[in-house]
Formats: sequence, structure tokens, C-alpha cells
Amino acid sequence: MPKQSTLATTESVDDYLKAILELGGAEASQVTTNALAGRLGIRTPSVTGMLQKLALQRPSLVVYEKHRGVRLTAAGKRRAWELVRHHRLLELFLHDVLKYSWDEVHEEAERLEHFISERFEDRVAAILGDPEIDPHGHVIPQKYEAGVLRDEVPLARWPLGTPATISSVSDRSAAALRELERLGLMPGVALTVERRNAAGSHSIRLGAHTEPIRVSSDLAACVLVAAPVTALS
Repeated sequence: MPKQSTLATTESVDDYLKAILELGGAEASQVTTNALAGRLGIRTPSVTGMLQKLALQRPSLVVYEKHRGVRLTAAGKRRAWELVRHHRLLELFLHDVLKYSWDEVHEEAERLEHFISERFEDRVAAILGDPEIDPHGHVIPQKYEAGVLRDEVPLARWPLGTPATISSVSDRSAAALRELERLGLMPGVALTVERRNAAGSHSIRLGAHTEPIRVSSDLAACVLVAAPVTALS
């Protein structure tokens, strides 16, 4: 595929584009300014002002409609997915090559993802063997392509008594990642949700372990699961 032109974006603009992509989901739905303000930790009037500027940029990165929200244009999606690829490659590089722990890599990757060149990106991908998954179980998009959004379900919505496999975990909280690791709630681990209490905590059995563990509702919100892959006979 021919080389894509590089958009002139700032670190702040990049953060907006990636947040819109994450909040819009697989359907690339309209994202409200309130939701975006909450994700970025910025006052709503400031978010509105930035979205208006982005909508006027050429090529425009977003389509913004007052009182309705914002969605990414094709150019905005390309840059957002490029950032996701950078971030996840960097997380894996930091983890596997530089031996950062999995709760340390997110913040470092957040800082670096805006600035790496295509040459550096290609070198990192080659050293890692063109990987598909980052340390937290997220799919690494292929270069110049949109990412794959897998069929994952939040742990809190997984049916009781039905076997599942942890598909991915949120990388946004270092403290949560340390607790997930302590409990053994890692991508690829098999589990069964046995019970939920009124306060929202979960009683979970991991693999063939005989004793269930208790997982808070906040921690369960960090875990996405999927049905186990059945091997063909």
C-alpha cells in the first residue's frame, strides 16, 4: 500500500481523536461533548471549542454538530488508528524488550505514541515479529489499516455458570493492573462467574482452582471476556 500522508496534528489533537475513536466504538457512533470531556478530564466548553477547530481543519478530522456530538472523518480515523497501533506496539516493546511491568507501560506509551516515526514503528514491529496482541490482550492494528474490534463482553455482563476466557483488560489504571495480576486475572485465563452479590462484587473460579476468588465491581469493569475457543477434533 502506498505511504499515507502524515497529518499535522499536535499531542492534544491526537488525544481527542483517540478518545473519540474509543468512545464511538465499532459503529463509530456520535460522541457527546460531555462524554468526551469526561474521558479527557477537560471542561465541556473547552472541548466544544477544540471540536469546532478540528471540524474546520483541512483535511477535516471530525464532523461536529452542535447539541448532537462529534464523529471522526476518514482522515481522523486514519490518524486515530495509527496512534492506537503506535501505543500498543510501544507497550509490547516496553514490556518484552525493556522489561517494564505491564502496569508501567501504558503511561510511557501515552507519552511516546505521538512522536515516533514510521521508520521507528517499522523497526519496533520487526523486532517484535509483527505481533498481533499487546500485553493487555488488545489487538494491534496492521499498518495503514483500521483495528479489529473483537466480540468481547464485560465480565459484569457475562452469564453465571458459563465458562469464559479473559480476552483483554483495561490498561488505564496501574493500580487495577497490579491487582488483576495478583489475583491471576490475565488475558488467556479461563474462568467461570459463579455468583454476584447485591453490592456488585463477583465470585469467580479460575480454571480448575477449587476455591473461588472475590472480585470487586470496579475491578470486574476492567476485564473483558469471550467464549473459549473450541479446538477442532
